Amino acid sequence: MTTAAELQTVVTVPARFRGPEGSANGGWIAGTVSQASHGARHDSAVEVTLHAPTPLDTELSLRHLANSATLTDGETLLVEAIPVTERLTAPEFVPFNEAARAESGFAGVIGHPFPGCFVCGLRDPGDGLRIFPGSVPGTDLVAAGWRVPMTVTDEDGVVPEAVLWAALDCATGWAHFTPGESALLGRLTAQVERRVYPGGTYSVVARATGREGRKLFGESAVYEVDGTLVATAKAVWIASA
Repeated sequence: MTTAAELQTVVTVPARFRGPEGSANGGWIAGTVSQASHGARHDSAVEVTLHAPTPLDTELSLRHLANSATLTDGETLLVEAIPVTERLTAPEFVPFNEAARAESGFAGVIGHPFPGCFVCGLRDPGDGLRIFPGSVPGTDLVAAGWRVPMTVTDEDGVVPEAVLWAALDCATGWAHFTPGESALLGRLTAQVERRVYPGGTYSVVARATGREGRKLFGESAVYEVDGTLVATAKAVWIASA
């Protein structure tokens, strides 16, 4: 039963926004649920935990109560978002041209566990985001030049926040992955400072920050061409057994 203080909507994830085959890209669905938890406010970071893969083309329940939001499939909890007061650390800025050159070292060209991923998959231009992070020489960073497709806007011509969260997501995995390795996003905490624009060019930068057993930790950021910070995130991935 939905209370007066609780808002509930039905959402369906189109197959375009997939990550692993058959389920939603973790960053995209995290951003979708995050926006439900805080609306247009960007006064705090939001922590999103992915409890289970989110199925595609399936009617799901998105509930917003106070400052939190949940996504469920029947009785199964899929995603949960809450605001946090933590101040996130952004990896340092990499200029766009240098970030674009780093793409030549993208490990996914040799062996990609999820080649159809909306963010880092080998999709047609304009269909996926085609963010291909590669090592930046002389640093512990991976980076890519992000050219925002005109085809990712909503009906008002705005790039949804979910797309920005998606851009922050995969780079934290590729900061760890070698060809053929894989993991699933378990948690993404992000702070959005400003919006991105269709047709714009941005640097996506990430670094690995540690590993504990199967848990992989990373941080990422999106920067404008002049070095202005757009958004930053930290991620926890769960490596395949």
